Amino acid sequence: MNALHQHTLDSYRASRHGAPIPPRPGDHDWRAARELTSQALLVRRAARVRRRPGPSPARSLLAGLARLPRLFRRPRSAARS
Repeated sequence: MNALHQHTLDSYRASRHGAPIPPRPGDHDWRAARELTSQALLVRRAARVRRRPGPSPARSLLAGLARLPRLFRRPRSAARS
């Protein structure tokens, strides 16, 4: 029995029991493939993030020093007065 025969049989049974008719074979193939690929991408991205080492102390210190001038700037409204 192929997928079309199975769908015909399921549709007949659903109509006899008052249940909704199942989708035709192939209607949701693209959606299922898209969900599988997006899920696989998320898994790969998570694995890549886990392998990435944390920030080094020197890099953290340099990033903090780079933010210092912004912390001590006067607001624009106060600078014009």
